[in-house]
Amino acid sequence: MFVTGFPSAMFATNCFVLAPAPGEQCVVVDPGIDVIPQLDAVLAEHKLQPVAVLLTHGHLDHTFSVQPVCGARGIPAWIHPDDEELLHDPGKALSVSLDQLFGGRRTYTEPDDVRLLTDGVAIELAGLTFSVDHAPGHTRGSVMFRLPPDPDAGQWAVPEQVLLSGDVLFQGSIGRTDLPGGSYEQMLESLARKILPLDDGTIVLPGHGGATTIGTERATNPYLAEAAPLVGPNRGM
Repeated sequence: MFVTGFPSAMFATNCFVLAPAPGEQCVVVDPGIDVIPQLDAVLAEHKLQPVAVLLTHGHLDHTFSVQPVCGARGIPAWIHPDDEELLHDPGKALSVSLDQLFGGRRTYTEPDDVRLLTDGVAIELAGLTFSVDHAPGHTRGSVMFRLPPDPDAGQWAVPEQVLLSGDVLFQGSIGRTDLPGGSYEQMLESLARKILPLDDGTIVLPGHGGATTIGTERATNPYLAEAAPLVGPNRGM
């Protein structure tokens, strides 16, 4: 599996591109604000052809460029149904209006082809398998995507499970829960049900900031320590 990514200039939202190898079809995850020049450069450099966009949630800093990416290629965008309304009206999850945020300098357009994610279901895209984990707390429809290890994939082998955690889990922190649709109680429940059962070696690619591992976060992240008592004997994945 080939993985690359970069932070957007606004809000430093990580946009990831995943493919079996360079020169193959790929999936774009969370194309945020003003990422098109960087994304086009990455796609051209590695000769990648996007077949879908995956969205970890509906906040504008993760979805702003979804229509330019999808519309130019006739490909779908995938999002959890609890955040689908944010693709129609992203202002519902903001504490300010879009005009206040952008000063009228940018215009958001929703994608034409929207498909809905289901918790616990694996979807096959670009030759990769993405397992969907609904993890509300940051938004009602926040999801994470897990990809299994592929130790036999030659030079592009990824020997550990990969977790695209969106704004659920960061290095040393978690996503904020004070915006519309957020809930700290739901976030702790998501951490207990969806994060803590994962293997320590799982590589975490978050929506903001640097990569980490589940083992590192289990040992150092205070929010995981707070969520740990919620894990009961029958609370696995």
